[in-house]
Amino acid sequence: MSVPAGKLPDMDARWMQRRVYGADHDDPDPGPRPGRDYVELTGGPLDGLLLDVTGWGAADRAEGAALTTEIGSYGAGGKCWYGPRRADPLHWDWQADSP
Repeated sequence: MSVPAGKLPDMDARWMQRRVYGADHDDPDPGPRPGRDYVELTGGPLDGLLLDVTGWGAADRAEGAALTTEIGSYGAGGKCWYGPRRADPLHWDWQADSP
């Protein structure tokens, strides 16, 4: 998934824009940035967020990621594990939560 270059969206359009994992909650533009590569997280507590995988090698992308979150089963400091779908590597499915 790539983001076309252009002007910033208006406030109504921002509600429709996807949020990137790790963006600050008070960031006025928490969406994807042009020229970056993203995968969509599906299922679990981070469902619908985008993960910036720019610069990740094929092996790293195939492995998936443990993402820190406060909204998983283990609360603050817990992790959510996501990995790529075999048939659609632009979507990473939730696999488990861990402390």
